[in-house]
Amino acid sequence: MKQHRYRVTVEHLADAQGNPVDASPLRFEVGNHDDIMAVVAYLRGRGDLSEETATAFGVGLKLFGETLLENRDHPLFAEFFPQFVAFMKHLKKGPAQG
Repeated sequence: MKQHRYRVTVEHLADAQGNPVDASPLRFEVGNHDDIMAVVAYLRGRGDLSEETATAFGVGLKLFGETLLENRDHPLFAEFFPQFVAFMKHLKKGPAQG
């Protein structure tokens, strides 16, 4: 399957007490069937999440989702996969009207 390619970098800036952390960044490359940038833009545009929350959620969701898709038969993920599919359908409906 054709995939978009991404380089992800996570830098630990401060510990739980707010103290600076001197640690090497975590860097890895990963593929995804979706354009993660477009997914984040969609989530930001929904208006029901802050920009920071939408960004973190979008990136995390797509990284997790691709792992589930690629490993749906793995015992760790198999039971959860149907719930994830239902969640994605709900998410794609758009924000709840209140």
